[in-house]
Amino acid sequence: MSGFDLTTSAGRRRAYLDYLVNDHAFLRVGFQNAHWITPELVRTNQPWPFQLAWWKKQGVRTIINLRGGFDGSFHALEKDACERLGLTMVDFTITSREVPSRERVLGARDLFASIEYPALMHCKSGADRAGIMSVFYAHFRLGLPIREAMKELSLRYLHVKQGKTGVLDYVFERYLAEGEPIGQSFIDWVMSDAYDPVAIKADFRSQWIGTLLTEKLLRRE
Repeated sequence: MSGFDLTTSAGRRRAYLDYLVNDHAFLRVGFQNAHWITPELVRTNQPWPFQLAWWKKQGVRTIINLRGGFDGSFHALEKDACERLGLTMVDFTITSREVPSRERVLGARDLFASIEYPALMHCKSGADRAGIMSVFYAHFRLGLPIREAMKELSLRYLHVKQGKTGVLDYVFERYLAEGEPIGQSFIDWVMSDAYDPVAIKADFRSQWIGTLLTEKLLRRE
């Protein structure tokens, strides 16, 4: 449950203040890191309520929140805005520094097969969690091979693979090294004994310069 009461003017002000300062929303007033993957799906950073209204005018019907944060100010404001605007809000929590579980991979596949489009998908920065989910979308819904779908994880979208968030790239690199050469599909590899999220993360090594950038300077979530 959210700790922010939006039914009073004081509660709404408190939520916006927390959103502005603690969620760094001031950085996103004029910059959305928005990119249409296809005409049916756009990826962005965390949208303000007024930006959600604008996206609705562009035809968006579904909002996918990848952050979780059910007790956060951003979630309270986003849920309230979606309800007022008649947008469907879907919560699909994924992390930026962990290898996704089999359940998360299968859940992503099912998500893109079931939502109403056009849709907007976001995390906080629009770089990492939006990036791996964009790879899943491009592979599962568009049918692109993983090697091609991986372009969604790139510096163009502010994703830094040299830091701890590079574990997301490493998942696909492991598939290309282990599964693809023996003819396994990505989903077959994920369902095989070779897919061990704990072991894969343990094998990953980030570079100090990337870690400094993502953890200390950008303070990625």
